[in-house]
Amino acid sequence: MNLRDVELFIVLAETCNFTQAARRLGMSAMSVSRHLAQLENDLGARLFQRTTRAVSLTSEGEEFLPYARTMMEAEQNARIIFSDDTAGASGLLKVTAPTGIGRRFILPMLPEIMELNPKIKIDLNLSDDVVDIIGQGYDVAIRVAPLKDSNLIAHRLSSNPRILCASPSYLSSNGVPATLAELSIHQCLRTAMVSHWTFMKEGSMLSHSFMPRFICNNVEGVRSMCKAGAGIAQLTKADVHSELAAGELIEIHLSDAEPHMLAIWALLPTKRYLPYRVTLFLDALKSSLKSLSP
Repeated sequence: MNLRDVELFIVLAETCNFTQAARRLGMSAMSVSRHLAQLENDLGARLFQRTTRAVSLTSEGEEFLPYARTMMEAEQNARIIFSDDTAGASGLLKVTAPTGIGRRFILPMLPEIMELNPKIKIDLNLSDDVVDIIGQGYDVAIRVAPLKDSNLIAHRLSSNPRILCASPSYLSSNGVPATLAELSIHQCLRTAMVSHWTFMKEGSMLSHSFMPRFICNNVEGVRSMCKAGAGIAQLTKADVHSELAAGELIEIHLSDAEPHMLAIWALLPTKRYLPYRVTLFLDALKSSLKSLSP
């Protein structure tokens, strides 16, 4: 199997267009088609559906794509090992992360990474939706929610407990709740994504249901209302870390319940042949998240 053909396959999978792939590779569209045919012959499988207007991956092509990327990354790593070039990480780093984590912890560290590694390119997708990182070619996905996909490699980056918090002005006017029962007399704010608050008690998780005074479909809205003194919110430590440090919000501790411990995870399509750009990014992010540790 020719690695040049594998590289061509990856570019065609990204562009879904013979002309665009040919332009990126400095080849003719006819040559791209010929090399693809050779790769399909080597593998004994059809990798693309071809029509006069479009090109799309077959199921075999989708299955081969992560292996193709691993092969090209392994070649790149081998070249780096035996190269005198000390320009640092290189290539395209594709990352998907929740909006809040991305804005507060990832974006601030990227300028330095790019300055110190002039050959690296970064494609950052900030979204609270769960994406198919293998199918869409991401190197790493950052997650806060409990992990469910056993096909991915999970790497824990930091603790990130759910905590109760409110503004100093709200607590001054309404008092500080000391127990779960006392929450019922307070104005509570929550995101639309959760129907109840979760806590830990004697090693077991318990749910607290309530009628919220305010609901918003994103964390930023709830955090803003909480800072403005509208009530109590349960958010993760990462969501309100800056506000806690600045005294704009105060963490509330209950006597009969403990915070529900979550974590921030990096999900990887594979542990094998991780490019240097991925390990560099993860090390930088782990350092950025150190402030969340107790």
